Amino acid sequence: MLDRLKQLEQATAGLEPSPRQRAEITAQAVDYADGFLNRLPQMNTFVADSGFSIMLEEPFSDEPGSFTELLAILETGITAEGINPASGGHMGYIPGGGIYPSALGDYLADVTNCYSGVSFASPGGVRIEQLLVRWMNGLVGYPEEAGGDLTSGGSVANLTAIIAARETKGVRARDIENSCVYMTVDAHHCLDKSLRAAGLAECRLRRVPMDDRFRMDATALERLIIEDKNSGLRPWLIIASAGTTDTGAVDPLGAISRLAEVHDLWLHVDAAYGGFFLLCEEGRQVLHDLDKAHSIVLDPHKGMFLPYGSGAVLVRNVEWLAKSQSYQADYMQDARKDDGHYSPADLSLELTRPFRGLRFWLPLKLFGVAPFRAALSEKICLARYFYTELDKLPGWELGPYPELSVVTYRFVPAHGDADDFNQRLVAAVQADGRVFISSTLIDGSFYLRLAVLHFRTHLAQVDYLLALLQRLVSEIG
Repeated sequence: MLDRLKQLEQATAGLEPSPRQRAEITAQAVDYADGFLNRLPQMNTFVADSGFSIMLEEPFSDEPGSFTELLAILETGITAEGINPASGGHMGYIPGGGIYPSALGDYLADVTNCYSGVSFASPGGVRIEQLLVRWMNGLVGYPEEAGGDLTSGGSVANLTAIIAARETKGVRARDIENSCVYMTVDAHHCLDKSLRAAGLAECRLRRVPMDDRFRMDATALERLIIEDKNSGLRPWLIIASAGTTDTGAVDPLGAISRLAEVHDLWLHVDAAYGGFFLLCEEGRQVLHDLDKAHSIVLDPHKGMFLPYGSGAVLVRNVEWLAKSQSYQADYMQDARKDDGHYSPADLSLELTRPFRGLRFWLPLKLFGVAPFRAALSEKICLARYFYTELDKLPGWELGPYPELSVVTYRFVPAHGDADDFNQRLVAAVQADGRVFISSTLIDGSFYLRLAVLHFRTHLAQVDYLLALLQRLVSEIG
């Protein structure tokens, strides 16, 4: 057995590079990253799939490979095609960020392999994540007893909030068919998935009508709630949006929260896209009464420009979250502390989790809050600038004036089908590749979308798109 153990120990040596090997591959990785960032201003934002990435399906081998060759595969097989999320020309969907210090935070968190699930394992790591949660709670106006958790994104954050609502409101299997949930058709699709995942698929889902700015109609909501109560049903959950993905609309949270209080419903607000605009004056003018919600979702990989995989769920009372996620395991008894404080694992669907806080904490400490505030203000101003400039041109039909940083618009040709024209128009913009926009359906009609949220998106990218649209309209027409 001892001989076998020695042989196996020698065979595992490849998992621990020597100091020299570490220095070599780290230098190569940094050189690659620097080269990528230096080339970024000249790179396209979108390149159609050529099928070249098929090389990535090469099977694994027992033999070691060359780091240089693997970086070359990364260059040609991954970063060369598809959407370039690092580009300031990414103005489709809701772009993610990727600020550089966050990558260093992930590197340091991964090398040290810090586990931030319980404070026993990493008191400092947990304190950093708790600090970030308190900072976000302060941003939305929550009280001292509020709590929350850093998640992998808005989908898991929304699921966590819905589970907390279900447990706090005592919705059980026997009640589900008579329980009512209220949201608009523009609520993010992850919320439908979250309801299913939380065992609430059989709830009666009421799609609340919207006003002419695609915001939830509070009068229609009240009517639906009263009708359901009079029918012997149980209204229990309202899901509102503070920045919808389709149009950027912000539901009237003040009126909705008053209805939630009067009728004893849980109000959850999906502010994954819009919430961090509270940092800037333009956003605060739009985002009112978030603090009245029982739970809120924010996505730092959107409004704080962090890499993908950065979400947050906040609740007005941390006990609601703790009771919905409580667990007990004998093998964890050493890590249990009865000190009145919750570890992230006490408030989360996850036990095993990365140290997410460092990617968020490091840039906030390094840069300060001011440049984030300025960037968010810039994004709203860029969207409104785009809207105003496009409105000056003939043939364009625009959606509502942007409350945040999403603009919906389309060209209406003098002859022919407008939907077909705009489908060809968005395809032509994507084929050009310098910038990327997306499309959506509004009341069954095909519209283009501008979503300005990348920290590298500035006036030059928006002006390029304006000029490109005019040129392509002429060519297609």
